[in-house]
Amino acid sequence: MKKIYWLVLILVAFNSANTLYAQKGREFYQLTVYHFANNDQEKLIDDFLKNAYLPALHRNDIKNVGVFKLIANDTAVDKRIYVLVPLKKIDQMEEVSGKLLKDKNYLETGKDYIDAPFSNTPYMRMENILLKAFELAPKMNLPKLSGPKTERVFELRSYESGTEKLYRNKVEMFNQGGEISLFERLKFNAIFYGEVLSGSRMPNLMYMTSFENRDDRDAHWKTFGSDPEWKRLSALPQYQKNVSKADIILLHPTEYSDY
Repeated sequence: MKKIYWLVLILVAFNSANTLYAQKGREFYQLTVYHFANNDQEKLIDDFLKNAYLPALHRNDIKNVGVFKLIANDTAVDKRIYVLVPLKKIDQMEEVSGKLLKDKNYLETGKDYIDAPFSNTPYMRMENILLKAFELAPKMNLPKLSGPKTERVFELRSYESGTEKLYRNKVEMFNQGGEISLFERLKFNAIFYGEVLSGSRMPNLMYMTSFENRDDRDAHWKTFGSDPEWKRLSALPQYQKNVSKADIILLHPTEYSDY
């Protein structure tokens, strides 16, 4: 009996350790970008995401899915919708995708998108970017915003580097260098910081910050640029020329986005 008792204690301790490790582990993110050309395609995507895809993800315990559109979508040549999905493990989306193929509710409510004919496709192209959360920002944070949802600005940035070594240097600058701490101190409301594991613009990292409105966004960046800590950090010899290209994308949340 004593052996069984101690075996049970060991198993409980092992499972508790595994649970604690999972809680402390770094998340993964799937960022899907829909490129579309007109209002009809936009409506197909919106209806699918709102009525079929997000509810199906929620049923599979994937919460806090962000859906965003370019602030200048109406005038942009390349119109886009961004869908940010947080994942607890790297293969979670593959598992859920298999379940969706058997989900009658999902297949029925998403029928117009899923069964769209060749002559009426819902998008021009679709791309998926897989990211792993930074070491010192392992979990997604929901924005602490109080203003109208329609006025909110989400800023997605992609920093490309000339080599893998320079890319790792920029990731270190965010983590051990203190850039993440600087964003926290200045209340940039960061949603995530991620290392791109698979994408078309590698090597690169991506992160997203959030603001009450456009004026709030501009004021934050003005403060950031003049902050003594940023001036000190950006002048350090070891962090020079570690970004070769920066893409700055201003977004607003859709009315059906989870935040």
